[in-house]
Order: sequence, then C-alpha cells, then structure tokens
Amino acid sequence: MPELEPEGEIVAPGLTVGEPLPLEQAPVAGTTGRPRSLWSDAWRDLRRNPVFLASSLIILFLLFISLWPSAITWESPLKCDLAHAQEGSGPGHPFGYDGQGCDVYTRTVYGARTSVMVGVLATLGVAVLGSVLGGLAGFFGGAGDAVLSRVTDVFFAIPVVLGGLVLLSVVTGDTVWPVIGFMVLLGWPQISRIARGSVITAKQHDYVQAARALGASSSRILLRHIAPNAVAPVIVVATIALGTYIALEATLSYLGVGLKPPTVSWGIDISAASPYVRNAPHALLWPSGALALTVLAFIMLGDAIRDALDPKLR
Repeated sequence: MPELEPEGEIVAPGLTVGEPLPLEQAPVAGTTGRPRSLWSDAWRDLRRNPVFLASSLIILFLLFISLWPSAITWESPLKCDLAHAQEGSGPGHPFGYDGQGCDVYTRTVYGARTSVMVGVLATLGVAVLGSVLGGLAGFFGGAGDAVLSRVTDVFFAIPVVLGGLVLLSVVTGDTVWPVIGFMVLLGWPQISRIARGSVITAKQHDYVQAARALGASSSRILLRHIAPNAVAPVIVVATIALGTYIALEATLSYLGVGLKPPTVSWGIDISAASPYVRNAPHALLWPSGALALTVLAFIMLGDAIRDALDPKLR
C-alpha cells in the first residue's frame, strides 16, 4: 500500500515537507507586485502631509478666483464713488472702501488674477529657460559650461529690486509683460545652476553609462534617462520661487515701476493705501494679508514637495 502524506500538510510541487517557499512565491503583505518610483512615493507622502493639503487648498482657491472672480464678487474693480472714500465695512462691502471710494473686497479678489498670472508666467519662463541652458551646460560641459557659469555669476551680483528700478523705469508698458520679462531675465540663473548640478550628478549614474555603452544618442540619454531624474530639484525651487515672484511684483508695483493703473494689483492697492493708513487701515490690511497668505502658501507647498522628493529625509 502506498504511503500517504501526513494529513493537513500541503506540499508545493517540487518541494519537500517543511521546506520554505521560494522568495518569489512567498506572499508579501501590503504589496501589489509593482515597484514604486520616486514620484509615487512622493505622492503618497504628500497626501499624508497636512502642510501640503492646507497650502494646496489655498492655492486652488486662489486659482479659482483668478479664473472666475465674478463667482464671489458682484461689482467691477474700477467702479469707485468718492462719496464713500475711506469708509469702513458695511452691508455688501465687507472690506470697506479705499481712498478713491473703490470697494476693497472687489479689488482684493480681482488683484489675485494679476498677481497669480504674473507669478505663474514668470515661473514657467524661468524654469524653461534655466532648465534648458543649465541642463545642456551640465551634460556637454566644456567651454559652454564655463561661459554659462561666469554669466550666472554676473547676474547673481545684480540686486533684484535695484535691477527692477533701473530696467522697468526705462522699459515701460501698460501690460504685465515688461514685469514678467524682467523676472525671467534675472531669475533664470538660479534655476540654471540647480539644473546644471542635477544633470552633472545624474549623468554619473550607472544606468546612464549603460545606455551610452549600448549606443544611445546624446539626445536620448538626456531626455529619457537624465531629465526625469534631474527635474525634482528644479520643481522644488520653482514652486518656492513662484511665491517670491508674486511678492516681487507687488514690491515693484508699490515702488511705482511695476504694474500701472488701471491694472488691478495688490501692490498697486498697497501703495495707494499707505498714505492714509491711520484713517483707513482696512484698505491696506486686506490686500497685504492676501499677498502674505499667497506667498506663504506657495512657500509651504515648495517645502512639502522638497521633503517628499528628498530621499535623504526618508
């Protein structure tokens, strides 16, 4: 009679009783079988970060009122009545009136559109220009890298506010483009230097050397292997810089060389309200508070993204 296996024991094919399952057959709790990337790990950490959630909600609200300001306000920001100049809050006008009799609430809401647009467009221009120049210089090196390094040193020596006072006092216009162009002109060296360092670090890795040994072209190596692994520091710095550019636009507008009326901007309103801050402090506090909250939200978002993308903090 054949010998039966002990009751209750299940033996896998090709294994003896008591032998452990191979590693690839052993189930792992909490895994789906797919390797996680840096971006998936970062997104998982960001969703659990209260700082990221709070700053994201503020930024989403700012984007909403920038695109559809009429959804939460009912008047034109250019509608003013001197009979109500410097009056406090009242029915239908929760923020009161400024020195020209304009509704502070409406101008604060519409001011978000200009400030956010200037910050976003300036950040995109700086990120694209700086990433392209820095990435190419770091990848190819040589004389181009040396020239770019010296050019960035020159730009770093220029004070931003002083440069704005000189340049924008000469280049004037009724649109936001001179201000955006100035920010891109003086902002790209920072992103360029960061992108250059990231590319130099990434191209030393083994997977880049393997791709080069297999005959991959320089453009394929740069776009498919180096760029995805070198873009994280650029994203972090650009996110933080976005809030800085919004504050810079307000500073230049306050000094009289940035945006000009009838453009509605927080910097313009702060400048107009500062002479009578004792009589009507509300006209200064509301646009100043909106500006401070916006800059803080973008800085907090950048810090949260930096913590999620930095492998040293894991």
